[in-house]
This record gives sequence, C-alpha cells and structure tokens, in this order.
Amino acid sequence: MAEAATARRSRITPEREAELYGAVLDLLREVGYDALTMDAVAARTKSSKATLYRQWGGKAELVAKAVRHTKPGGIGLGDIDTGSLKGDLHALTLRSDDCEMEQNSALMRGLAMAVHSNPDLLAAFREHLIEPELAEFRRVVQRAIDRGEVRADNPAIDYMMHMMLGGFAARTLIDELPPTQEFLLSYIDAVVLPALGAPSD
Repeated sequence: MAEAATARRSRITPEREAELYGAVLDLLREVGYDALTMDAVAARTKSSKATLYRQWGGKAELVAKAVRHTKPGGIGLGDIDTGSLKGDLHALTLRSDDCEMEQNSALMRGLAMAVHSNPDLLAAFREHLIEPELAEFRRVVQRAIDRGEVRADNPAIDYMMHMMLGGFAARTLIDELPPTQEFLLSYIDAVVLPALGAPSD
C-alpha cells in the first residue's frame, strides 16, 4: 500500500508539489476548508482534477499534506539538535517569523473547526501531521533524557505537545493577540521547561 502511494506520487516533481501545496493553503485562507474544492485547486494550479485525485486521493489528504509540507524550516523538529532542550525548542520557534505565525494561527483555527465535522480530515491530520509531530517531539525529549536534562519518569513528557500547541492557540483566544516569537520563547522558558524539569537558563 505504501509502495503504491509512493509510486503514484513519484510522477510529480518536488517543485511542482511545493507549488500545489502553496496554492492549496492560499485557497484555504481565502475560502476555508468546507468551501475548498478539488476543482478550485485544479483551476488555480492549472492541473487536472484527475491528476490531483491520483496523487492525493482526496481533499482531506491533500490539505493535511500541504500543511505538513509547508511547515517552516524544511526540516523536522526531530532533526534540530542544539545540545539542549531549551535550545531545540527555541530553534523550533525561531524558524517562523511573527508574520508567518499570525498566518499559520489563522489557518489552523479555521482547520480546527473543520476537523470536528470532517472525519476524513481528522484521519488525514492524524496520519500526516499529528503522529509525525508527536514522533519528533519524542525524539527531542529522548535526547534531553539521554543528556540528563529531563527525568524519564516525568509525567509532563506526555503533555509536551499539548503544552506547545496550547500556548500557540491560547495566545489569540485569551490575549486577543497573534502568537509571536517573543511570546512563545518566554512561554517555553516559563511553562514548558519547568514542567519538564529542564534547565531554562
């Protein structure tokens, strides 16, 4: 199954794939998930709808892969290794500037609402975004454990991704302000690192 999926995607160049993903996110920001259609993506990207379905299977997978692919920095969190947990989390935060964070925050708020009423989108997000992100956070935490920064039995480890996403999302909900580098860096130092028992200085 995985080999078949790889084969069907091998016909498109990385440059073309990136172009398609960018167009999908632009459309999402313009009309939202529910109003987004494969016809609109095909028209915007000058591709056939048949090609889109052959490459991605459907709207949910295309959207989830677009969000995953266009995460800033081009590398996963698990590939960041600064030598400390604080350094790793700060490096992750600094990959997006404040403008990108504001755009991503608005996009994710809209998608979060869509996920609740679209089981296919939820399944695609779990497969292509949530599970890979969880795996990367586990790699980062395991390195911190191996360095002696975090105790392996600290119960906060299981909630690290919740904490990171919570700070990002709650900034707008509670403070009515977009997330910024300054806010997230201070949040990591004041909340995430102490919860994990890791050095914050």
